[in-house]
Amino acid sequence: MAVVALKPGYTGPVQDTEDKFHGNRLLYICWDEHLLFCAPMALPLPPTMPFGALLSEVLPGLYGSHPDFAQIDWGQVQWTHSGEPFHPDPALSLSDNGLVHKSVIRFYAPGLRGIQGSCS
Repeated sequence: MAVVALKPGYTGPVQDTEDKFHGNRLLYICWDEHLLFCAPMALPLPPTMPFGALLSEVLPGLYGSHPDFAQIDWGQVQWTHSGEPFHPDPALSLSDNGLVHKSVIRFYAPGLRGIQGSCS
């Protein structure tokens, strides 16, 4: 994410580099058309975590309170990584799926549009 300093010529140490996350990488994730969660969530995750564990162990704790979550057909979910179509392999690690520090992934669950179709 680019930052514009207010003071011309400003320099300083970057404080959110991967080496500062104790072996984890930040992954930003967003559930499209479910604005009950108004912004992507930032998750510090190990790059060796299988993508399938993200689906089965991490996302339920984040999004499981939404009534649509239990209805998600993960085989039909459409993913994007940094705005481009993305087809993750659940058996591969986050790293092997091409996710790097500060990757942004979004998912869209066809047929689910939030509470009573409100996108919330």
